[in-house]
Amino acid sequence: MKPFIGITCHNDLDYLHMLNNAYIQSILDAGGTPVLLPLGEETDTGSVADRLDGLLLSGGFDVDPHFYGEEPHKDLGEISPGRDTYELSLLQAFLQMDKPVLGICRGHQVLNVAQGGTLYQDIYDQIDGPVQQHAQRARREHLSHKVSVAEGSRLADIFGTDTIQVNSFHHQGVKSPGDSLEVTGTADDGVIEAIESKDHTFVIGVQWHPENTACAGDIHSKKLFSAFVGACGKS
Repeated sequence: MKPFIGITCHNDLDYLHMLNNAYIQSILDAGGTPVLLPLGEETDTGSVADRLDGLLLSGGFDVDPHFYGEEPHKDLGEISPGRDTYELSLLQAFLQMDKPVLGICRGHQVLNVAQGGTLYQDIYDQIDGPVQQHAQRARREHLSHKVSVAEGSRLADIFGTDTIQVNSFHHQGVKSPGDSLEVTGTADDGVIEAIESKDHTFVIGVQWHPENTACAGDIHSKKLFSAFVGACGKS
């Protein structure tokens, strides 16, 4: 049977639930069955996790700095506290069951915060030294900049190379990696682009948007989704 993979949705003022179709198509193309997860099950995330084979944390608004012990920076963007609460609870349930998790952009940051890590609320203001463009002014499928992949990491095994090209749409980023997480991808300016758990079978966060580039035919993005869905099929 095809694995059932939950995908979190962006919410607008707790009224609309929205999700870029590229997430859905990338899971379908890799052989999974996508299940869209709305807000509202904060008290029963264990049952949700028990019924699904994997979790994809999608992109969206900034993460509320309250969840990693900081006050709002002047350049913090729009936040979604209800979504933060739900996703952090849901993620913990999946981690406890050691079921596969893939975090994308915001999801990469949520994964880090859930494990006790912190974020740059705005990389352009808070990182010392020059920072390259991480909010590209090009189509979403355009491969904007290079990411160096750590030797011996799961991502290096998936990609079969130590360097890939990715797209980029963010102004926040991982500052200190959370417990059990190790940095496995970086941009040339030092911005953390990928993290992996040392204590779980398949838990990966990426700062870029591989769903868009996978749908456009990028081989490395397709490999990432194939590996994720494959791991979900074994959970």
